[in-house]
Amino acid sequence: ADPLTYVFHIRKGVHWHNKAPMNGREFIADDAVFNFHRMLGMGSGFTEPSTGIGELGKPQWESITATDKYTVVFKLKQPYLRAVNVITDWYSMVIYPPEVIKEHGNMQDWKNLVGTGPFILTDYVEGSSLSYVKNPDYWGYDEKYPKNRLPYIDELKWRIMPEEATFLAALRAGQVDYVGWAGTSQVRSIDLIEQLKKTSPELLIWPFSEGNENVFTPNVSKPPFDDIRVRHALQMALDLETFNNSYFKGYGDTTPMGMTSVKGFYIPFEEWPQEVKNAYTYDPEGAEKLLDEAGYPRGSDGIRFKFALMRTPAQSDLSFDQLVGAYWRKIGVDMEIEVIDRPKAVTALRERNFEMGGTRAAGVADPILSVGIFASESPWNPVASNDPGYNALYEKALAAGTYEEQTQTLIEMDMHVIKKHWIIWGPDTPLFHVTPPWLKGYNGEAGMGALKFPIFARLWIDQDLKKEMGF
Repeated sequence: ADPLTYVFHIRKGVHWHNKAPMNGREFIADDAVFNFHRMLGMGSGFTEPSTGIGELGKPQWESITATDKYTVVFKLKQPYLRAVNVITDWYSMVIYPPEVIKEHGNMQDWKNLVGTGPFILTDYVEGSSLSYVKNPDYWGYDEKYPKNRLPYIDELKWRIMPEEATFLAALRAGQVDYVGWAGTSQVRSIDLIEQLKKTSPELLIWPFSEGNENVFTPNVSKPPFDDIRVRHALQMALDLETFNNSYFKGYGDTTPMGMTSVKGFYIPFEEWPQEVKNAYTYDPEGAEKLLDEAGYPRGSDGIRFKFALMRTPAQSDLSFDQLVGAYWRKIGVDMEIEVIDRPKAVTALRERNFEMGGTRAAGVADPILSVGIFASESPWNPVASNDPGYNALYEKALAAGTYEEQTQTLIEMDMHVIKKHWIIWGPDTPLFHVTPPWLKGYNGEAGMGALKFPIFARLWIDQDLKKEMGF
């Protein structure tokens, strides 16, 4: 309505699941207000903000009110350009049922979960599966066939299978109908995809990308990685084209990028300054010279220095890491791969107690989130940076008065990351969804919004085809 006022209209006819204590009542504006009050400590019995609300806590909120049954009004004390972004961020938009919160205090017990979506959770076996049934009162209709009420399927079961070999065997046996973007269940190995094409040509393979995870992030707050020449040298020591053509079988893209791939928010590689481009040319001799200049000569054993690469097993290609390590050893740098579980990795990251890790570059998320993780205040800072110039740019982006100013600042932030060599770039390779031909209504979607349930609501099984194929 004006720079301080944002008005949201609630879709009519959306109902909570027909499950106590909500009992199928309509979703209304008061439900949204309750949740934002709970997160921000602004009313409805809440006086202190919740932890972990991120950027939602940055604007100076005047009030959040329901002006009628279907209207929510957010008012600011002063303009904040990203107000819409933080209100509609999917972490903020998970609206919990007020009656459940009032009765139980939280949503930590899955048996108390009540939502408004196409499926109702009926069982959860830790480490094994989640089971859902169709919500018969779901409000959605199929966009392709507007007379068809969603969802089509009667039951949905998520099977938790961390190992690729396990869920691919289940897929081949007809026990799984979708391997895709749900946690880490997508196929990451190109070797497995090539194998599937040969052994199970009837399967449909859907490549997609949400960013490059074949990158390395050195802790720039500690030696040796506090020296840009060392980071520069490690990049020059990698033969990206050979990696792509041999290990990744040509699936990847070796064109260097920064932290975002959202069009209009980054400078394409061909427009980078020549001296920055040169850093991505394979030049092991130049890399050795840089390390000598940085004060890291080869020792009697030929090694300049050693460090540990922190990896988590679920989302890491350890074979690629080993290949990269072999290239770095050629220039006298010895890398040990340390595989730890995710909780320990998160703790090490937040305490800045690591030597090198990884992140996702060239992301497709909100650019300020992709680039802003390098701000010193970020708990997810992958390089432990505390760069005053970068921090100033981040604050400038948050305080920007126009989208043009904010976009230009984000571009500067991204180029700052590139010039500082805070990420060491590897080929950007796709992930893969795999489905059998009897899964219908699917077109390779990775997500609709941030969630997967809207996709599953539009899918169905061709039972005749499945039977015809012997399953």
